[in-house]
Amino acid sequence: MQFAHTRHVVRAALPLVAVLVTAPMANSQPSEQEKHTVSDVWQTLPTRAESPANNPTTAEKVELGKQLFFDPRLSLTGTVSCNTCHNLMEGGDDGRPSSMGIHGRIGPRNAPTVWNSVFQTSQFWDGRAPDLEEQAKGPVIAGPEMGMPNHDKAIERVAAIPGYRSAFATVFGDDDSVTIDNAVKAIAAFERTLITPNSAYDRYVDGDRSALSASQVRGMQLFESAGCTECHSGPAFNGWTPGLTDASFEEFPRFSNRRFLDKYALAKDLGRYEVTKQPEDKHQFKVPVLRNITLTAPYFHNGAVESLAEAVRVMADVQLDMELAEREVTDIVNFMGALEGEFPNITLPRIPSRSGHSILEDQDPAATN
Repeated sequence: MQFAHTRHVVRAALPLVAVLVTAPMANSQPSEQEKHTVSDVWQTLPTRAESPANNPTTAEKVELGKQLFFDPRLSLTGTVSCNTCHNLMEGGDDGRPSSMGIHGRIGPRNAPTVWNSVFQTSQFWDGRAPDLEEQAKGPVIAGPEMGMPNHDKAIERVAAIPGYRSAFATVFGDDDSVTIDNAVKAIAAFERTLITPNSAYDRYVDGDRSALSASQVRGMQLFESAGCTECHSGPAFNGWTPGLTDASFEEFPRFSNRRFLDKYALAKDLGRYEVTKQPEDKHQFKVPVLRNITLTAPYFHNGAVESLAEAVRVMADVQLDMELAEREVTDIVNFMGALEGEFPNITLPRIPSRSGHSILEDQDPAATN
């Protein structure tokens, strides 16, 4: 779909969408033709994720990964865990414009949610990590985050804890298995269980016409007809379709409309270019998952926009060159509320204890200044 450079207010829906998202009726059942049409355009979230051949999922590995995910001893000061920035008690992020790491250091970008991150085909806003395993390595040695001087230092700390040595041996099969590669395999295995299916949207797509309100149906219709699904397609709304397409990168901002461009400093970050140094990658960012988007404010790579309604206005303006009426903004926001799924019950782990000395004794003194 091509978008005109002239600004306009959208009102009409595409004929196809009018078939799919007719107003919900209590206890009504879709015809077989309606079911087929809805499934072709709108896709439900898988209830489980496949594990890679080199990191098969086991219950023991997931439990070890959960312990590591919640353990702040992977950070230099013993104060920052994966869960600090990707809080599983809420939206899988930390609610800050940019995350705070050790010693109050602030990172350069907004923390993406870890919920449903398994359905991203690369990680970080700039896609510099190809998978969850590689992503888990980064924050441990990032200065503004967990701040360890290197991976060897981090693993030395883990290996010094008897409970971890035992758990790694059980999961990976030998006494020398406490390595950074095995640690991130365990963390990734745990993160592959962080899926939130069966949202109101999913139930609607599966045929329950009472699952969405009239406003949410209008928002769903407008989300497609306005062009949002050109990028936010597939079951996770990030351009990914199982077995068919990868999640994509898109230019952001796309149009240089001054209304929001300067207000939220949207063009300051060069995005994927910082990784590749290729001119065509300037301002390219990975399309984020929209599942549970109502829980992950503030928005965008710089966390500059505090409300979802404002984020919708900004996206219409700088990505579609379009101005939405306020009722249309409300309808789209209400539709996005229908993307909040069912969260798995997670029991907080008891991390292995370490006796003998304080975790702070093995810090690098130079790194604390």
